[in-house]
Amino acid sequence: MNRANASQRIWIGNDHGGYELKRKITAFLEERGLAFVDVGSNSGDIARYPHYAVRVAKAVSVGDAQRGILICSTGIGMSIIANKFERVRAALCTSTYMGRLTRAHNNSNILCLGGKITGEFEALDILEAWLSTDYDGGRHDISLGLIAEAEENLSEDSDWQPSEPFFRDRAP
Repeated sequence: MNRANASQRIWIGNDHGGYELKRKITAFLEERGLAFVDVGSNSGDIARYPHYAVRVAKAVSVGDAQRGILICSTGIGMSIIANKFERVRAALCTSTYMGRLTRAHNNSNILCLGGKITGEFEALDILEAWLSTDYDGGRHDISLGLIAEAEENLSEDSDWQPSEPFFRDRAP
């Protein structure tokens, strides 16, 4: 598989707590003809989520994947480690509304789900909203630009001063 084809696929990672939900999600993706790369655990046996989160987040960070899905028991651990990677905007979503808004406003590229806290039907609704919502751009570009600035500067141990003023309508 060449890099261009791989980047069009959705990368999926999960630990034991996300195994059953991953099975539902991969079936959902297959039914819709959406290609995916499964780099997650293939059983309910204890597995450590950082191993899987790193594989998906790295693929998104370097451009080998445009989007990823991470599933652990709560989605919290996966989102913590995924957001350590530059250019990754991983969002833990527990409602369809969150799934839609994180795409529209944050242009999130990794969806994190809790396999033990979000029911199958709700998780699939969240996924559907996340997959079908486009990024709005416009005023949201300012925030994403600030995130990119922070990533660059904070990783260099510098004292980041945002280029965008905190209050636009007030003088400092």
